[in-house]
Amino acid sequence: MSERILIVHNAYQQRGGEDVVVEAEAELLRQHGHQVELFLRHNSAIGNIGRAALIAQTLWSAPTVKAFDAVVRAFKPDLVHVHNTFPLISPSLYWAAAEARVPVVQTLHNFRLLCPQAMFLRNGRICEDCLGHPPWRSVIHRCYRNSVTQSAVLATTLAMHRGLNTWHRKVTRYIALNEFCRNKFIEGGLPAERIVVKPNFVDAGDSVRGDRSGFLFVGRLSVEKGVDVLARAASRLTDVHIRVVGAGSEHATLRDVPGVELLGTLPGAQVREQMQQATALVFPSICYETFGLVAVEAFASGTPVIASRIGTLPNLVEEDVTGLLFSPGDAADLANKMRWAQLNPEQMAAMGSTARACYETKYAAARNYHELMAIYRDAIEEVKGKQQC
Repeated sequence: MSERILIVHNAYQQRGGEDVVVEAEAELLRQHGHQVELFLRHNSAIGNIGRAALIAQTLWSAPTVKAFDAVVRAFKPDLVHVHNTFPLISPSLYWAAAEARVPVVQTLHNFRLLCPQAMFLRNGRICEDCLGHPPWRSVIHRCYRNSVTQSAVLATTLAMHRGLNTWHRKVTRYIALNEFCRNKFIEGGLPAERIVVKPNFVDAGDSVRGDRSGFLFVGRLSVEKGVDVLARAASRLTDVHIRVVGAGSEHATLRDVPGVELLGTLPGAQVREQMQQATALVFPSICYETFGLVAVEAFASGTPVIASRIGTLPNLVEEDVTGLLFSPGDAADLANKMRWAQLNPEQMAAMGSTARACYETKYAAARNYHELMAIYRDAIEEVKGKQQC
């Protein structure tokens, strides 16, 4: 049976990991003979929407319901797989899918259902004030874009749909990307019996070994990614080359740091080339990463990872096996780990080989497809069972 899958995603203005995953999963499904339709909206359209209309759409999007109903009637999907609904699609989509009696699978790419800011981060520190509580503290602290109004809209959306039992009644299965995140979502009130764990995947070719030198950072240049930590660590090092791929608000933090080369954004193929040339990928996040796709991309390239010991990263990167760990936010500790890596290239190469083996075992496309289909078919059978009652 080749299920017909409708993929739903509200794309971001600045392309990120979620957008990459959406495209990769759609292509994976097509490669296995599934018919795939995309229901997409893009945040670039926000500028054309008035403030009042945008607030209304964030809470409950009538245009989404109308457009979604038309797509369902034409495409007749067996299942809807939702990635992101914020802000233009809105949770109204879950109700429309339930009305059409189509099962819904939701991938939990971030913590938006628990935290309006989506990362449990405030003033550069982990904050769980809204975890398991009404989200009104986020309004007081201006957690979303330092705005009382925007934070209030998000908090109201969460409170409204908690009151309507949207998250409990209208989503058939949730996909958490690891056990750490699953536990956080359960702590935040999502139904444990509906949350399954499936990591993201990377569809990569062969790993390339050869002469490697320097370190690599790949990602958004923003506070939560630990850009300041990287800059302070680099300032403690001499004769170390750090290549930085990405763009963002913290670009200036790295601009004049000795040894740092800013490459800007690069196409995927060139990013892989950079990974295959690096001694290690540096992953200095100060927030709870829900997965860490860039680390898995490094593993696929046979590149070990030096990561913060925070959230799920210690489960993703096994210390002294697939990389090194350092205390989150501690630039001196990061500098020490980078210095050790530079002085011990043979050990780092061995970790890179193990990282590649880890990728092949856990994060390759073939295994991920079978895990995804098991989730889909479980959700489809549950909804069919309810319809027969």
